Amino acid sequence: MDRLIITDVSPRDGLQNQPKAVSAQDKLRLIDCLVSAGVRSVEATSFVSPKAVPQMADASEVLSALLVRQPELRSSVLVPNLKGLERAHAAGAREIAVVLAATETMNQKNINMSLQQAAEVSEQTVLAARGHGMKTRAYIAVAFDCPFEGATALERVMALSQRMLDAGADELVIADTIGSASPGMVRDRVRALLEQVPSDKLALHFHDTRGMGAANAWAAVEQGVRRFDASTGGIGGCPFAPGAAGNVATEDLVLMAERSGLATGIDLMALLNAVDLAEALLGRPLGGRSAPWLRRQRDKAREPAMPS
Repeated sequence: MDRLIITDVSPRDGLQNQPKAVSAQDKLRLIDCLVSAGVRSVEATSFVSPKAVPQMADASEVLSALLVRQPELRSSVLVPNLKGLERAHAAGAREIAVVLAATETMNQKNINMSLQQAAEVSEQTVLAARGHGMKTRAYIAVAFDCPFEGATALERVMALSQRMLDAGADELVIADTIGSASPGMVRDRVRALLEQVPSDKLALHFHDTRGMGAANAWAAVEQGVRRFDASTGGIGGCPFAPGAAGNVATEDLVLMAERSGLATGIDLMALLNAVDLAEALLGRPLGGRSAPWLRRQRDKAREPAMPS
């Protein structure tokens, strides 16, 4: 059966911008819950500055413990530069991700670098990671629209994508960072990208700001993409992108796939346990657009059988 490969980013992208701190042990509990549901790929943490993103200050502790608890899990970590890479390498990271914003202003606001400087840092980091024998993912952020500059030129996205591939990125992730894309935009942009990026190297990362996250994912599926990021419960949002809502929910993508004849290897009812845990850890209601219906199905399954 044809299948989607979903990387659950809730431990990193989901938690990095939350007002309530989550301990390293609770992050590991969440990842254990995801694995129990059948998730085989996660973005585990981020080796960024603890001052900039205090929620990820325990990155080394989380990754080191995770590699022991879940040795078969594909665990990628975000690194912003060579310094972050060395910290990740010391903690035992086997796969890293870099994030390159596709506009000048986003880079200036986010990391106080020009687009050219940011591209060079990402390129150097990918090359150095490969020198360590690590697998690499390269994100092109604000690949549809920028919160500061508006529409992002396709030509720039394609040029930066090619640059990351030339540096040796194993996977290219096109990110709708502020959740402004629509299915037609996704179709056209993905169709163009697939002319230069092999389909097995291309992934999409959507946010659900305008309620079109799952529809955008389906538009990419129709063009041949099978790799996606998603976040259990729909938690997430870039702390440096004003107005960005949470990520498209893992449960929404899994349900969409199942109802469309695509396998994911993820059990939806077990995945709801991860959503419940994330709710308890963050102290607020969570769940994708399908979550109320899924919970009703779970409740029905738990009801005692009527006597005959």
